Amino acid sequence: MRAKWSVALTALAMVGVCGPTMAQAEPGRYGGGFIEFLMTGDAQGPARRSAVDGYGALAAPHPAPVAQPRARFAALPTGPGPEESAVARAIDPRYARQVVAYDGPGRAGQIVIDTNAKYLYLIQPGGQAIRYGIGVGRPGFVWTGAKTITAKREWPDWTPPAEMLRRRPDLPRHMVGGPENPLGARAMYLGTSLYRIHGTNEPHTIGQNVSSGCIRMMNEDVIDLYERTPVGTRVEVI
Repeated sequence: MRAKWSVALTALAMVGVCGPTMAQAEPGRYGGGFIEFLMTGDAQGPARRSAVDGYGALAAPHPAPVAQPRARFAALPTGPGPEESAVARAIDPRYARQVVAYDGPGRAGQIVIDTNAKYLYLIQPGGQAIRYGIGVGRPGFVWTGAKTITAKREWPDWTPPAEMLRRRPDLPRHMVGGPENPLGARAMYLGTSLYRIHGTNEPHTIGQNVSSGCIRMMNEDVIDLYERTPVGTRVEVI
């Protein structure tokens, strides 16, 4: 016992109790127990470097998950420029789905999109509409006019058009449907154009000018709209 105390005191004199070397000592280097505690603050030594898995067996710690690249801000130029830095990072509660009074253009069953206000209205009977928050085209990509829903897809694949690839050559040439896909959970194709009403994996961009002309919605909202609107529905963008 006296020998152990001698070794411990000698070690402390060499490194200093509050010195940086103490904090950097490798756990397990001193075999555990009292000396290990004095040197590293961890009396368990090598045993602490194992973890107990869900079945009670000792196993090596699971590595930290590696974030996978995402096709984020596909409509915006590459890099943290002023357009991307201006995009808000939280969902604005003003754009939550709700039933509102409506006396605008169109008739029941039609869709009216107000690009300035960032709202999509699905007109209901009796002077009401279901109002959804949307994201619209960034400056230079806003458009107006009348279209018809000509096709609908669940968890659609995404193939960026040539015009987008010229602006963003870093984008994938094709991306299968799924949670990471920029088109989100549903897509409704507008006429023969490249424009769509679709979901998004970036819900915080709702209420902002961020797309290349498509109308984006939160996934839960686009699913709701998808179920309510058949192919052939008239869409007026104002």
